[in-house]
Amino acid sequence: MVDGPIAEQTRRVMENLKAVLEAAGSSLDKVVKTTIFLKDFGDFAAVNEAYAQFFQPPYPARSTVEVSRLPREAQMEIEAIAHF
Repeated sequence: MVDGPIAEQTRRVMENLKAVLEAAGSSLDKVVKTTIFLKDFGDFAAVNEAYAQFFQPPYPARSTVEVSRLPREAQMEIEAIAHF
């Protein structure tokens, strides 16, 4: 986790997700669905801009929801479903 602007946090989450996928023999190109959990939906535009830097068409399906609290007081979290 990093402190700082939500866009920076998003990039870190995506880099971490990329590393996990690659360690499992997959990649961001094989992501079919993501869910973004935001503590403040007002951050959506900044998150969306940073998130878009990691995917190419065809983009994975995505849901974004606002939540009241995340573990370790995180401002956002992303889960992904990918194939091998």
